Amino acid sequence: MEKSRDLTMTGALKTNMTLTIYEKNGATRVRKISMLSNTFGGTEKRMIKFLEPADVRGTTLLIVDNDKTQDDMWIYLPALKKTRRIVTTEKGKSFMSSEFSNADMSSAPLSDFRINHLPTSGDNNQWVIESKTISEDKADEYGYTRKITYINKSDMKVQKIEFYNRDNLLARTIEILASQPLQGRQGYIMTEMYAVNHINGRSSRIKYDEVNTTDDIPDNTFTVENMVR
Repeated sequence: MEKSRDLTMTGALKTNMTLTIYEKNGATRVRKISMLSNTFGGTEKRMIKFLEPADVRGTTLLIVDNDKTQDDMWIYLPALKKTRRIVTTEKGKSFMSSEFSNADMSSAPLSDFRINHLPTSGDNNQWVIESKTISEDKADEYGYTRKITYINKSDMKVQKIEFYNRDNLLARTIEILASQPLQGRQGYIMTEMYAVNHINGRSSRIKYDEVNTTDDIPDNTFTVENMVR
């Protein structure tokens, strides 16, 4: 799990994304997003800004994805002209009304889970890893009690993650539909992800439209003050 996480530490990244939300009745909503990201030591920082439509334009998230400690998240809401910290109990909630959660936008510390191989792990060139939250508080924080991660043995890329609720029912699935290697260094970028909510019948897709890994992004980009710009 550590090796797999390290491969997703992208370094400097600029991208535009499309978030598409599919309702159970067939209706869709499309949101355009820009993201800046960079890795500093074992910490990855991200600035996510909504560009379209008008009702969410300017909404910005700042995520400090710590390797060993709890992640830090802030959100700026332009309608309120207010920046506030996303508290622990909100991390398991929906990411901007999609079937991704706020917690999906970062990598949770492995110490928050009891991790083991399932019996089929290693078969068919695939690791199958179960991660159970270490406490009720952690289950509340992440919005699930356990997850199962499917990792390709050859390249250690995550292929799919299943999330189970307190009734041990499969609540959500995230599939990695596309990725691309990093230029000049080891690792990869997940460029298309599809999340399905098995409880309410909704789904969401994030697709990277442009990827730039050559420009430097300094640490002082990722500040609460810059969220309002």
